[in-house]
Amino acid sequence: MAKAPALPSGFELPLEPRLPRIGSIDAVAVEARAEDLARRSIKRESKVFALELAIRMIDLTTLEGADTPGKIAALASKAIRPDPSDPSIPSVAALCVYPNLVPHALEGLRGSGVKVASVATAFPSGQAPLDVKVREVEEVVAMGADEVDMVIDRGAFLSGRYAKVYDEIVRVKEACGDAHLKVILEVAELGTYDNVRRASLLAIAGGADFVKTSTGKLASAATLPVALVMLEAIRDVYEETGRMVGMKPAGGIRHAKQAVQYLVQLHETLGVEWLTPDLYRLGASSLLNDVLMQIRKEKTGRYQSPDYFTID
Repeated sequence: MAKAPALPSGFELPLEPRLPRIGSIDAVAVEARAEDLARRSIKRESKVFALELAIRMIDLTTLEGADTPGKIAALASKAIRPDPSDPSIPSVAALCVYPNLVPHALEGLRGSGVKVASVATAFPSGQAPLDVKVREVEEVVAMGADEVDMVIDRGAFLSGRYAKVYDEIVRVKEACGDAHLKVILEVAELGTYDNVRRASLLAIAGGADFVKTSTGKLASAATLPVALVMLEAIRDVYEETGRMVGMKPAGGIRHAKQAVQYLVQLHETLGVEWLTPDLYRLGASSLLNDVLMQIRKEKTGRYQSPDYFTID
């Protein structure tokens, strides 16, 4: 696959004339490469390692209108001890909730090391005035959230107002303080691989600690080809600047096999340095149970009933 053109140093403004010319994705090559990586097999001992690593990378997520403090307390317990019968199973990376439930997540996770992530910036649409978005971010950080998952203004991006999108990311990053910022692109609405790459680079230029595929609120979410385009944007930034940016595929990742495919893709594209929850997350609400079932099968030789694990 041909490497995209070099990144313009610093993304000097004005952004509008520069970003549309950044890269040109060969869709056939990207999809073929993603399919090839998805077919890679790994040895049994490596599979157990990959499954446990996937758990350590999960952002256990609940973003439903019916979420309650009781549900958050239950998920916090599961985040800390995914399989209460097996203390060797690691905790997940973070619990991701709506802003008003951040205090309940903090209470449930106290002393565990599991992070609290909160969506913000008028999630999932991103359609709100900038001052409202910034205030929401300031509030969730003040409440104690460790991580903020923001959404870009896709309307502004798709109409070519790249500077507006960039400025919003910069302002939100400033409001985050010490909290890590994940920038959600909502790739299903971006239309093309070129747009996915452009939005990824824009988010990184604005200060994103992670770029994230999706809100999980659309029928189409993360895919392996889209994730590969984003990983290659991260790779190109790293090769030019030395800056390591994280990645979070989210939405539609429900099975352990998919999680392993994403990890193989990560390893082959960015290398072992990125095989850490500090630089890679899996956004999921139903993935964890399937991973636990697969680990139990690898350890015992038989599948556990799905009913054995709690239903989120």
